[in-house]
Amino acid sequence: MSLMPENLTLTTGAAERIMQRIQEAASISESTQYLSRRFASSEHQQINTLAAQWMKAAGMHTREDAIGNVIGRYEANDSQTNAPAIMLGSHLDTVINAGRYDGMLGVLCALAVVESLNEQEVRLPYALEVIGFADEEGVRYQSTYLGSRAITGHFSKDVLNRRDEDGILFVDALKQFGSNVDNLASAIRKPADIYAYLEVHIEQGPVLEAKGLPVGVVSSIAGANRMSVSLTGLAGHAGTVPMNLRQDALAAAAECISLVESVCSNHDGLVGTVGRIKAKPGASNVITGDVEFTIDLRAAQDEVRRDRVGQVVEGMAAICKRRSIEIGIEHVHEASSVSCDAHIMQCMQSALRSAGMDVLVLPSGAGHDAAAMAEITKMGMLFVRCAGGVSHHPDESVTKEDAIAGADILLKSVVNLCR
Repeated sequence: MSLMPENLTLTTGAAERIMQRIQEAASISESTQYLSRRFASSEHQQINTLAAQWMKAAGMHTREDAIGNVIGRYEANDSQTNAPAIMLGSHLDTVINAGRYDGMLGVLCALAVVESLNEQEVRLPYALEVIGFADEEGVRYQSTYLGSRAITGHFSKDVLNRRDEDGILFVDALKQFGSNVDNLASAIRKPADIYAYLEVHIEQGPVLEAKGLPVGVVSSIAGANRMSVSLTGLAGHAGTVPMNLRQDALAAAAECISLVESVCSNHDGLVGTVGRIKAKPGASNVITGDVEFTIDLRAAQDEVRRDRVGQVVEGMAAICKRRSIEIGIEHVHEASSVSCDAHIMQCMQSALRSAGMDVLVLPSGAGHDAAAMAEITKMGMLFVRCAGGVSHHPDESVTKEDAIAGADILLKSVVNLCR
């Protein structure tokens, strides 16, 4: 194996395989009608197996840790197995009715980097690790970053007793997957073992497309809160209970949802979403007795976000008190905003310039595993242009040329970081 040459680029084979593999990965889904891969499912096992096959073919040793992250390692030029690693990757899980690029593109761009080095017989001063995180979206147990938080040692034990929509406990799902919660500590990585973490991700927004640019450098990742809210009123006959005597949980939920929209519309950069709601008993002629819904609040400024969370909580409590509704609020997720490492950003900007591209630096309003990895190492992110800024939707789309550009800039950024 040779040392690092001056002008490294993606090999043709590695570049061509990115989009081919995107399509292959999209065939692994819980539904034939839409794309869905949840944590600790049989589809999770299938995508891990496929990713590991690709990693081995690229010259990596592979393993799966206790939370279900799949990891491939490409050793440094001194062939020492204890060399610090530059970690590259993203997540393998998806939302329900997902697009095929969110998460998967980052894993496959990372894979293309290592494939290109291996095909050119090049080793770097650092080991490279490609990781497919087990759970970033938090769909199944409403707790994001399960995979990356397990690695950083910040895994929340609160999730252990949660049940999914089918009533399956987290501990049982993990056991069925082939692991055990008693082994989760074995997934923790030492900060000294990981020199840096770099992630490629679709932008999930319209800025790059508006600027006519294929790739951008991320400056920061917004903080976020997620809450699960339950309202308990009193079910009753739709025709016999007077309006002034009702304890209608759905009417109360509607007012709470309007409050979220109102609070989050009064500050630039703050966004709030109620993405899921369930009403019981769910009959057209019965007053709703029970409602469950989720709230997602995000902002680049943590102080603003926490203040608005407090306003929403207090406002919903007042609404429910006035309507004689019992309210329960579970804070299922909180992540602070994170700034990307300045040196890594410089390496990425230099990579763009060397490829003849204009440099655009932009923040991320979405959460990413990079935010969790910042707990133990310096991190940086690249965004790849997506059509119309559409994401978390089947219409999510990235061109082949832009996907290859993202992988090539990632490779050049890694080389710059090594220098």
